[in-house]
Amino acid sequence: MTSTRTQQDSRTRLDWGVVPALLICASAVLLFGLENDWGYLPLVAGIGLGFLHSRLLGRDLFLIGLALGIISTISLKADISWSNMFVMGSVLALAVAVPYALNRGVFKDRTIVFPLRRGQPWSAMEKWWLVIVVVLAWLILPYYFITSGVYTNWPAVETPSEMTRLFIGVNAVGIWDELFFICTVFALFRRHFPFWVANVLQSIVFVSFLWELGYQAWGPALTIPFALVQAWIFAKTKSLTYVICVHLLFDLFVFLTIVHAHHGTIPIFWH
Repeated sequence: MTSTRTQQDSRTRLDWGVVPALLICASAVLLFGLENDWGYLPLVAGIGLGFLHSRLLGRDLFLIGLALGIISTISLKADISWSNMFVMGSVLALAVAVPYALNRGVFKDRTIVFPLRRGQPWSAMEKWWLVIVVVLAWLILPYYFITSGVYTNWPAVETPSEMTRLFIGVNAVGIWDELFFICTVFALFRRHFPFWVANVLQSIVFVSFLWELGYQAWGPALTIPFALVQAWIFAKTKSLTYVICVHLLFDLFVFLTIVHAHHGTIPIFWH
């Protein structure tokens, strides 16, 4: 009972425990945003300071830091060769599976969960949000990708095999984003910090990853709100299925926009 009350109190107040959490986020910026190995320094420092603050915070930051370390072993550049897709897919799967296994099997905890909310119908607002997402993606993504030139961070696919691999890659990473950044990183931060603090922290990690992936130039003006809204939706709906659907709708337009930007062959876009 005391442990539960302590955790609830930590979620409504802010203390110096946010410092090691910020160091973990800084490591993500360095490792992925700037592709600089100096990012391992704040990563280790953040975990160490986390344990100085409390065993529980240190343990949760260790799980996030371990996952970031796993991801940092590969390049996140858009390479859709079969070999790279296998390597990248395996590493990203480990970045989700290892913290989950340690959280459940070693720490006997259930902070990391993947709730599907089976059997519960979506509300009218949830359905309308999917429609709004389609309209926003159609309006914004072509303009962003084409005017910024970031579409060149993805290959110009020509053959059916290349198009299939690009489609699979874009959508697989989109699903993984929700499993890792929302169900893992956000959930672990949320145990210790007020909602919006935890949300901003996860968005820093999320956007740093997306930057190396290719969402550069003024991409953070889009990816930061997207990351914040996805965590907010997840907190409200408690549905991994729903946030994945939202994400995949965006990613469908990401895929179509990349193809259109390279070849100008998709007539549905205004730009």
